[in-house]
Amino acid sequence: MAKNLTAFLAQNAKKIDNVTFIASDRFVDPDTGEAMPWEICCITAAENAGLRKACMRTVPVPGRKGQFTQDFDANAYLAKVAVRCTVFPNLNDAELQQSYGVMGAEQLITTMLTPAEFEDYSTKVLQVNGFQSGDEMVEEAKN
Repeated sequence: MAKNLTAFLAQNAKKIDNVTFIASDRFVDPDTGEAMPWEICCITAAENAGLRKACMRTVPVPGRKGQFTQDFDANAYLAKVAVRCTVFPNLNDAELQQSYGVMGAEQLITTMLTPAEFEDYSTKVLQVNGFQSGDEMVEEAKN
């Protein structure tokens, strides 16, 4: 196999297509009555790192005066990734946020969806970004 760096050039990399997903059957198209699909995109590793960093907090170590540790807020991370990867609906739309009585896209998505819907949607978002589901990792570990 010949080494050819042109395969790694940005313009030659295969684009990752957006994916549609029915996050909830509670949101229906008024014309057809069918569930409205949400559109999900993939982000870069650099964007993901920024989202992860935004979810890190410095917290005091109990019983250790003046010592601190880092704490990762997984729920905030899932909300941030879900919002960043959602192309449609526009979660930053002021009218949509007002209709739910919230301010901010992260608050909106966690208010719009039930806990199970949010869990399923978050799993799909992570899959679109190349992460394996918990079940897939268990199966891979067994083999």
